[in-house]
Amino acid sequence: MDWLKVKAPQNQVIERTLRVIKKYSLNTVCEESLCPNISECFSEGTATFMLMGKVCTRACKYCHVATGRPQKPDASEPHRLYLAVKELALKHTVLTSVDRDDLKDYGSGHFKRCVEYIKFRMPEVTIEVLVPDFRGDVSAMKKLISSSPDIIAHNIETVERLFKQVRPQGDYRRSLNALKYYADNSNRPVKSGIMVGLGESLDEILKTFEDLRRAGVSRLVIGQYLSPSPRHYQVRKYYRPEEFERLRELALSFGFERVLSLPLARSSYHAQNLV
Repeated sequence: MDWLKVKAPQNQVIERTLRVIKKYSLNTVCEESLCPNISECFSEGTATFMLMGKVCTRACKYCHVATGRPQKPDASEPHRLYLAVKELALKHTVLTSVDRDDLKDYGSGHFKRCVEYIKFRMPEVTIEVLVPDFRGDVSAMKKLISSSPDIIAHNIETVERLFKQVRPQGDYRRSLNALKYYADNSNRPVKSGIMVGLGESLDEILKTFEDLRRAGVSRLVIGQYLSPSPRHYQVRKYYRPEEFERLRELALSFGFERVLSLPLARSSYHAQNLV
């Protein structure tokens, strides 16, 4: 499976980005989720910032992020985030977060503050938000839309049959409803992502494509699931590059405007090309 091999990160390649991230006490999903593309993305001076700490209130079976009781969001984070985006000279930045089911607005207000803080000072920067489901709370989703991000993303992650096994605290239909709300109530592109290799069938993948299109999703990322450890959900199948190309073609046939389908594709990988 040579297509799943990546070059070992070189210190000189990622040093600058890591230095800036640590300088402003920020977290990235690149580090916390053990993303295989970290060297490539950091070498290009890009990163996906993870807001509101690195402790999640949920325990998805595929995810390496720690589960527990998070601390209160830091009011200084929007400013620190802006300084990092400015110093790294980013043209497109992705903001995501842990799930914050402990907060009344599920963290949507903090997303809004971060987006608006950067946009006011650097209007030339495009911002993508990769958000949790906010428990389907309409007021939280309205708050996010009001910050005017350039693209709104929420990952479905897997097919309906496997959803509860993989995301026990999530809900497949709730995620679809959230995506549809963003598509119906904002004039921004809506994006989602799905992992393959968890035991899904081709028919189930195609049904997920259909569901996402009906929800108004126009951008899609398809990538290979890689288990972070023996304790996590285990890989059932490794897809070959030609299978990813076939999935890309099938996704486009459903009407998705832009599709990234690669073995090591992740939701924020080459995100600037899917705006």
